[in-house]
Amino acid sequence: MKNIFLAVAMMVAVHAQALTLKVGVLAPDGSSWAKILKKMSKEVKKETKGEVKFKMYLGGSLGDEPDVLRKIRVGQVHGGLFTGKTLGDINGDVRIMEVPFTFNDNKSRADSLLSEMSPRFSKKFLAQGFENLGFFKIGFIYFVSKKKVTSLEGLKDLKIWSWDGDPVVETMIKQMNLSAVPLPLPDVLSSLTTGIIDAAYASPMGIIALQWNGKVNYILDFPIAYSIGAFLIDKKKWNKVKAVNQNIVRKIVKKYMIEMNESTAKENLQALDVMKSMGIETIQFGAKDMSQGKAIREKILKELTGKLFSQEIVKLTNKMIK
Repeated sequence: MKNIFLAVAMMVAVHAQALTLKVGVLAPDGSSWAKILKKMSKEVKKETKGEVKFKMYLGGSLGDEPDVLRKIRVGQVHGGLFTGKTLGDINGDVRIMEVPFTFNDNKSRADSLLSEMSPRFSKKFLAQGFENLGFFKIGFIYFVSKKKVTSLEGLKDLKIWSWDGDPVVETMIKQMNLSAVPLPLPDVLSSLTTGIIDAAYASPMGIIALQWNGKVNYILDFPIAYSIGAFLIDKKKWNKVKAVNQNIVRKIVKKYMIEMNESTAKENLQALDVMKSMGIETIQFGAKDMSQGKAIREKILKELTGKLFSQEIVKLTNKMIK
């Protein structure tokens, strides 16, 4: 009888030690990201001997990114893969990476700056109550359009989708005097179809995944921005993970973030090839537009410094990219 009670007690103790981290993810089940995250979760469970588990809620089943963030705040879930505006809602400084016309098409420059700034960004995430398990690189963001434009100035003639509430995008649209149509992301496809909008923007992989490629005729070969994301876990929940398991999880996540970034870079190149094969015309911009883009960047920085970005991070970033 003693042995039975001992066995039961041991089972209860093991069960008590197991910690499940619930994570909201927009990537749909079956996508390359989802497959990588599933492999990562399986390895975390194995290497921590079941003491730490990730439960991934894929395909936006917990809602969009702001919904996931709200649910973390009230303790319903514990983390998410966040991008753009939602990252900025937690840590405005990280959006310095996504200021339009910072890198043009120089990916190595963008990757280098992210590597240099990651410790600072992660420190500030921690101060805001989040453990950053790793950054992922969405890549360059392109305009796609139903109508042909041959310069940045020509964008003024288009009705362009904008993600409502994103201060970086709103400031860019203001400084470029563009005609913006704020819409939820799921409404973009139908709005391109009906003519409510003429143009939208995303990474090449995103354009294909969202099926915009079937509704547009042109892609501007002039990346407007470089987009990133981060895998954030609520600090209170993370602190419940034993130190030895924290180290194991960090090591495993780092490995799979590298795999995810390599996969994304490859898929973005493939997506560009797919669009070209479909007959979507690539529009080249000239030196005048490059110069105009730099001026727009400076105006965006001036307006958002002290509101979204800290003065310190702007100075440091400008110093690094020069």
